[in-house]
Amino acid sequence: MEHKLPYYMAYQMDLKEYGEEKRDRRDVEYMKSMYPMSAKKILPYVEEECDRMEYEGSMIYDEYPDRLLLYLMAGRIYDRMKEGEKKEIAMEIEKEQVETQELKRKKKDREETLMDLVQILLYQEIVQRRCRHRRNCRHYY
Repeated sequence: MEHKLPYYMAYQMDLKEYGEEKRDRRDVEYMKSMYPMSAKKILPYVEEECDRMEYEGSMIYDEYPDRLLLYLMAGRIYDRMKEGEKKEIAMEIEKEQVETQELKRKKKDREETLMDLVQILLYQEIVQRRCRHRRNCRHYY
């Protein structure tokens, strides 16, 4: 008598890869939960922008994404984030009793640091999505 394997037993490798993908996703989510508060505030804006750019043929899936376009993406994220934070920043400025020169310097330093953080989070999110995209596309060849 010939024993036929059930479908899920015949393709154990696919199930194993699915388990690994699930574990990897859980690890990423755990690490994101440990981000500093400032990064947690930026992350939804980054994810929203990446969701907009996640389509077949998108430049985020190019072998070498264009640096200028990535910088422009980060700029859009930064601008949206600043619109949402305008009220908080205005209240923060009113509370601080500092000289105008020092306040301008602090604001400029904070903006540069914030833009750097936006870019880092954006690049990290793009790498994760590129890896997921490659894993998913590989199954269909």
